[in-house]
Amino acid sequence: MLDKVIYIAREAGEVLRNGFGKNFLVEYKTNVANLVTEYDKRSEKTIIDFIKKEFPTHSVLAEESGSHQSSGEYLWVIDPLDGTTNFAHGLPIFSVSIGVLKKGEMVCGVIYDVMRDAMYTAEKGSGAFCNGRKLCVSTNDDLHKSVLVTGFPYNVHENPDFAYERFTAFLRVARAVRRLGSAAIDMCYVAEGVFDGFWEVSLNAWDMAAGIILVEEAGGKITDFAGNATTIFGKQILASNGKVHQSMINVLRV
Repeated sequence: MLDKVIYIAREAGEVLRNGFGKNFLVEYKTNVANLVTEYDKRSEKTIIDFIKKEFPTHSVLAEESGSHQSSGEYLWVIDPLDGTTNFAHGLPIFSVSIGVLKKGEMVCGVIYDVMRDAMYTAEKGSGAFCNGRKLCVSTNDDLHKSVLVTGFPYNVHENPDFAYERFTAFLRVARAVRRLGSAAIDMCYVAEGVFDGFWEVSLNAWDMAAGIILVEEAGGKITDFAGNATTIFGKQILASNGKVHQSMINVLRV
């Protein structure tokens, strides 16, 4: 199944690559910060059409078209374009993210960093890889030497879950904090050891499904902000190399 997920992630990525930098239709969902382009929809249709053909009994949860229920025990969780704002503004940091669950348990995840042609893959119990190269989280155990990454929800002006305070708190203690605009890519970089930790609030299942299994299979740790176990349907996510995890939890207390 992983090979099939890789194949369709690449096909959807090709749709995005062909549209990048072109003139295209942009619509707004909840507010002017929450964009959707015709290429989000084209990418998603490419993936869903493939699933319907190859795995007709599998269910789908997708960002743009919602839930497609079927009779099987598998669920595909799809973000056809993670980083839509970047894509719409010509910033080449965006991805296709696909996670697959069996009976509610994540079994594989694929994130395709389109413009870098970097295919991140993970299968339960088999490790995490980028273009076939095995990934491992960083070994840094000092938050003061850490490079962290985060993102903000579309309603950031409302300061949900103390987003401002937590961001500035990490600015004071970490070596650096970055903000790339694609939660899926953020988690790829945690799995790869580029970033030591990532946190964000108000993500959706499709934003983090594949990223969670990538981080865990690379030796990292995933919880909510209090250190409790979380799922793809949780509204807080903290992903780290494990060694700075408790230090990050301490900072996240507000």
